[in-house]
Formats: sequence, structure tokens, C-alpha cells
Amino acid sequence: MGGAGGRALRLFPFAFGKRPGGTLSAAGAPCPAGGGRWGRERGRTYARRWDCSGGDGSGAGARPRRRSADSGAAGAGGGGGGGGEAAEKEEEAESRSCPASMGRPAPRPLLLALLSLELDCARTSQLLHHGKGPTWVSALCQGRVVRVPAGSLVRVVGTELVIPCNVSDYDGPSEQNFDWSFSSLGSSFVELASTWEVGFPAQLYRERLQKGEILLRRTANDAVELLIKNVQPSDQGHYKCSTPSTDATVQGNYEDTVQVKVLADALHVSASPLSSLGLGLHLGEPFELRCTAATASPLHTHLALLWELRRSASRHSVLALTHKGRLRPGPGYEQRSHSGDVRLDTVGSDGYRLAVSRALAADQGTYRCIVSEWIEEQGSWQEIQEKAVDVATVVIQPTVLRATLCRNVSVAEGKELDLTCNITTDRADDVQPEVTWYFSRTPDSTAPGPHVLARLDRDSLMHSSPHVALSHVDARSYHLLVRDVSKENSGYYFCHVALWTPGHNRSWHKVAEATSAPATVDVTWLEPDYQVYLNASKVPEFSDDLTELECQVVDMKSMGASVRVTVSWYYRMNRRSDDMVTSEFLAVMDRDWTLKYSERSKQRAQDGDFIFSKERMDTFSFRIQRTTEEDRGSYYCVVSAWTKQRNDSWVKSKDVFSKPVHIFWASEGPVFNASVYSDTPSVIRGDLIKLFCIVTVEGAALDPDDMAFDVSWFVVHSFGLDKAPVLLSSLDRKGIVNTAQRDWKSDLSLERMSVLEFLLQVHGSEDQDFGNYYCSVTPWVKSPTGSWQKEAEIYSKPIFVTVKMDVLNAFKYPLLIGVGLSTVIGLLSCLIGYCSSHWCCKKEVQETRRERRRLMSMEMD
Repeated sequence: MGGAGGRALRLFPFAFGKRPGGTLSAAGAPCPAGGGRWGRERGRTYARRWDCSGGDGSGAGARPRRRSADSGAAGAGGGGGGGGEAAEKEEEAESRSCPASMGRPAPRPLLLALLSLELDCARTSQLLHHGKGPTWVSALCQGRVVRVPAGSLVRVVGTELVIPCNVSDYDGPSEQNFDWSFSSLGSSFVELASTWEVGFPAQLYRERLQKGEILLRRTANDAVELLIKNVQPSDQGHYKCSTPSTDATVQGNYEDTVQVKVLADALHVSASPLSSLGLGLHLGEPFELRCTAATASPLHTHLALLWELRRSASRHSVLALTHKGRLRPGPGYEQRSHSGDVRLDTVGSDGYRLAVSRALAADQGTYRCIVSEWIEEQGSWQEIQEKAVDVATVVIQPTVLRATLCRNVSVAEGKELDLTCNITTDRADDVQPEVTWYFSRTPDSTAPGPHVLARLDRDSLMHSSPHVALSHVDARSYHLLVRDVSKENSGYYFCHVALWTPGHNRSWHKVAEATSAPATVDVTWLEPDYQVYLNASKVPEFSDDLTELECQVVDMKSMGASVRVTVSWYYRMNRRSDDMVTSEFLAVMDRDWTLKYSERSKQRAQDGDFIFSKERMDTFSFRIQRTTEEDRGSYYCVVSAWTKQRNDSWVKSKDVFSKPVHIFWASEGPVFNASVYSDTPSVIRGDLIKLFCIVTVEGAALDPDDMAFDVSWFVVHSFGLDKAPVLLSSLDRKGIVNTAQRDWKSDLSLERMSVLEFLLQVHGSEDQDFGNYYCSVTPWVKSPTGSWQKEAEIYSKPIFVTVKMDVLNAFKYPLLIGVGLSTVIGLLSCLIGYCSSHWCCKKEVQETRRERRRLMSMEMD
């Protein structure tokens, strides 16, 4: 594995000459920059090495000589030694023929000593990869390192084989390519797969590559994985991973080989016949599950076993026996395994038993026995295969448990209250009940605040108070006894029962629990009997007039000294519609005549506007010094009787409500209407759309400073009103404008033109701006006291706006551009024709001079 990468000797500047931009030769003569390059031919990787033997000694006459990258392996005979000798001799010859071009040459003894140092960097890197070899060698041997898993890999027929390969310490691009080849005997390798050459694989493996049975997965720029699915015996052999070089010089190793052994499937896993496929249990009952596992592998292997529980789509590890013979509980089973509640035992030579002493609700599901086979290779363990079998499905049947009480109980004050809790269950084993009694003011047992009265635990120890006692006639009947009951004992009583079973190492497990329906207990006593009347001694006739109300308690003398009353005042607003209005608390005069105000009346009471007082023992008054329009409504009082208990606490015994008194005076209020108007309901795209929202006031005349409006604009983008309205913009009564975001380019602006007129403008209208526009108006009216009252929201009728396309503008620019281009092209054609005819096609015509001779007359002839 070490000879194919070639070897490299790093030369140092103190011994050899050096020229910038070149790679040093053995004698110091610089070779061309980069030192060499790698190429690829017919699936082989080769290097070009620069020969410096020719020329004038300066490197100018150097010429490339090509040498195969795997020639070292061929000459090494598997060990790389022969190829290393040849390379060393070649370098020595080159060093003698390449004189130094700069600097002084090193002394010949030192040069010969360095040249005689034979370093096989590929072998060195492999030795260091396996933890062998001297560390000083690694300082000299620097370069590419290709690695596959050390040692050999063992797999079983039918399983999956994954061989990772990575390269480090290389030059060139970050993403490297990989070639894989296979040899059954380790001598002659056949091309298997490549990351960069499609035609690299041999014909033998192309079909498996196309089917996806053999895959190359790149896990990083410098790492890949060879994946072989459904391994067969023919896949046993040697796998070689090699990388084409992108380095400037040949350094390190460029390939690595790993051996793969394929074993026959000799692992047998089955469920024990003693285990039933369906197992029904109650909580707390024990159960056992068994499975058998054995192997007939010819190699020395170990088995590991895991019990797994599946519930729905989730899986949980229960207990495992590792290949080293160690027990390992799964998450959530540590405490149960430590206490012995969940155990894993071996039965005979091939049996494995999972024993659970007390079944819990979480133990329900399907149990699977998972067995894996492991083999040790060069000090590390490998998992070579895994098999699983479903053993049984455990169903935890719920325990039937009911607790019942009598529903309604009435008892006189000062007597004893006796309640019985009856238990019904289908468990006949050694379960122990725990009974707890609760008291609550509400019939909901799950509501917060239930009070624990007494408890009888599973060890029959009683926990109660001096006035409460517990007893039981038999194991299914439990009694609660409350002595000297009072009014505060009225309420709802619950009986809570829990069943416990003893577990391993004196532990207890709760198997069921139930709560009874509430028993209503009413402690009867003589409650106060009185009536309450509310009168208006002074009714206001206009705003800022006086209002005076008197709340009178009749037959108050019949109350004893242990009864006191409190008076609460309430207000309810009168609505113009039939909407339900809740009452608003104003103030309360407590048992010790202390006044407590609400947030609404606190400030006005401090200003002296609200006055609450007690006129007589049975009369309470409420006075409003200046009654405003906001004070118009209904008023009533509530008188509550409180009774003192034995422990000096006070309990409310009765509430009596008076009939309401209405405070109202006639006054005219204004009526508001809203309408939308537009001068431009139909516009051309890009024009301005103007929409006016006009508010009209009918009825009482109002000062413009005493009214304000919240205005919002909406649009429905349809011819009908069948779509949801879209908010465009809003303007509140303080003048703050909020505009919604839209997906097209037209802009919106909203402004108040006057107190009753609001303008919405759409700038640069587009096709999407069509639709039904309307406005909503919320009036605010200022009362005589200076406060603002919000009136009901009103809506205008919609107005439909259409946006048309401007045909002239749409075609104006294309027509102008077309005419202009046609004119330019015509002029250019005329110019070209003229120039061609004038200069290119013109021929010079040479005229022959003719001698001018006079004709001789006939007579002269």
C-alpha cells in the first residue's frame, strides 16, 4: 500500500541553491515553476517530472519527462523498496548533472549524505497512520495522505458495506476526486467506481452501479464513501482508494488499500415458545419474556442483545447486554434496573430472559429482541450484522376502581357529620388502599384550593385534625366523622382512593386511583331575615343638579349581636339599544363602617363629588353633588349579613338586593350620517382619484369644537360586495393618519378638508385600484363636563370606481420608436448604397489619345 505514491525528499535552502518561482532540483538547479503536473490517461494517474540534466546548467534547457505515478509500486514489488532505489539513483544522477545557479554549493559530503537518505513518504505516512514509525521522519515527509480504515473489514452476506476514504495535506482545489478499484487476491486491481470519470468502471460493475447496488457518496470535499448494498461472497477482496494528484510536486501517498472479508450468515434469532404473542396484565403484576440467539460463525465473534419496547411510532431501549458482557439499562430504566425491578438473565447457552417484577402503565407495547454479532479486528470491535424478532405484545389492562358517597346531606349546626366512602375494585391481590378526604367550596374536585381534611395511608396510619376522625368497618368501607359542625362546614366533600402494590426492595407502585362524586353538605341554621329598599330623595332635573339616594334595611332589629351588615353600591349604564350591560361597583361600607372605593369613584369621592354615609343604624345614603350626563343610569344597593363564628371569623350568611332606581332627564342628542362623493368615478390609468367622505348632523346643533370624528376608508375589489373589505387609510380624531401597505405603486393620501369633510386621494391610479369605496365614521361628542363620549359607528354607501387604460399613451411610444428606427435604417441604407457606388464600384476608364490629323482633300490625294 505504501509504494504507489512515490517518495519525496524535501530539500532545504542551506544545502541547495534556490531561485524564486521554481522548484529545486537535487543539485539546486531550479526547475520550471510548479515542479511538475499530473495528468490522466486511460484510467491511470501519471506525473510529469522535470528533468534538469540538459541545458547550460541554469535550468533553461530543462525538458519534461513523463513518469507513471504507480511506477514506484511496480518496481517495488509490493513493498516500495525497489522503486525507491531506482528513484534515488535517478535523482543522484540528476543532481550530478544539474549545477547550482545561485549561492554556493554545499560541501560534497553533506550533499551525498542527504542524497543517500532514502525516504519512502507513502510508507512513512501509512506507518504513522497505524501508530508506527519514527516521528522525525514525518517532519521530512510532508505531502498528500490518503486513508481508508486500518486493518480489515468483516461483513456478512446480505448486509451493507461502507468504506470511507479521505485525503489530507494536498495542494490544488479543495474538492478532490477519488478512484476505487477492486482485487480479489490483492495483486491485479479492476476499476470499480470514480467521482470524475464516467467510463472508469469496468464492464463487470457497470450494471450494479446503474442499479444503485454500488454507490459513491461524497461526505466532504476531501472525503467519500464506497457503499455496496447486499454484500455477496464475490465482494470479498481488496479495495483500493486512489486520488489523482493536483499537487505541485509528488509528495506523500496517493492511494490506500483495505481488505474486506465476507462471511456466511450463521446467526439465528427466534422467540421462545414459552413467550405468548399477546400478554394481558394488570398494573403491578410480574411478567417474563424470552428469546434465543446463537451463531455458527467460523470466526471468533461475540453476541450483543437489546430488549426494545415499541409504542405507536416511538421506540425505547429497555435493557441491553453488550458484546463485552456488560448490562446497560435504557433511558428511564436506570432506577428500575438498579432496584432489580427489571432484569436481564441468561437461560442455558442461547436463552435470554427479560423479567419485570411489577408491570407499569409505561410497560405496555410490543417487545422486540435485537441481536447483533461483533468481531474483533486489530484491537477494535466491529458490528458485522444485526437481527431482530418480535417476542410479545404486552397489554396493561386498567384496574377497575370506583369510590362512591351519598350525594346530599343536611345536618344541623353543632351536630356530627358522618360520611361513608365505599370502594369497588376488581383486584383481589395484595393491594393496599390509601383514602384521602377533601373539602371544597366548589363542586369541581380539580379546581385549585381543595382542603385536605384527613388521610388514611397504605400503612393504615391516620392523619387528621382534632375535630375530624377516620374509621373503617372493612377493607372496602371508610368513614369520615366531623364533630360540632358549623356553617363554615357547608360545602362539597370528596373521597379520593389510591391502590398501591408492593414492589421490589420494599418499594411501592400506584396501580389505580379514583375520586368520588362530590357529596353536598348543607349545615342548617337560622339566617337573618330582612328586606332592603332604595329610594331617591332628590332626583336631578338637568346636568350638574344634585342626586341623593337612600338605602334602608327593614327588620334589622331581629338580627342578633353576632350579625353585622355591609352595604355595597352599584351603577348600571342605560344603553339606547338592548345590549346587556354589566353592573359597575362604586363603593362598599364594611362591617366596621370602613369605606372602600372603586377606580371610577375614588377620584370623585376625594373631590367631594361622591359622598357615601350612614345616616342611621338602618339607613345608608349616597349623594352626587353635581350629576353629569355620564351619571345617568340605574343605581342599586346590596346589603350583606355576616355572622361571627366560633373561631372569631366572619362568614357571609345572606345577600339582599334592592330594586334599581333610574336617574335620567330628557335631553336631545345629535344624529350623524355619512356619504361618499367623487368627481372622478371613472378615470384613466395614472390619473388622480378624489373621494370625499361628507358627514351631516341632524337634530341638536353642535359647536364644531364639541365634535370630532374617526374616519376610515375601505375598498371591496369586486363589482359586487362579495369579497372582504380592505382597509386603505384611517384618520383619528387627533389628526393621526395610518395608511395600509399595498402591493402596487399607486399612493394614498387622506386629509381633513373641514370638520365634516374628509378627502381620500389615489395618486397614479392603476388597474388594481378599481372597486367599491366607502368610509366609516365614529363620532365623538364633547359633554358639558368636558369629557368626550364615543357615539355609534356609521357607514356610508359605497361608490364604484373604474380605472381604464389610455390606448393612445399605451401605443404612442412604441409607434414613435418604430418610425424613428425605420427612418434611421432607411437613411443608413441609402448612405451605405451611395458610398458603395461611389467608392467601391467605381472603375477608372483610361481614354486612348487619338491623333488629330487633318483630312486630306481628294484633290491632294
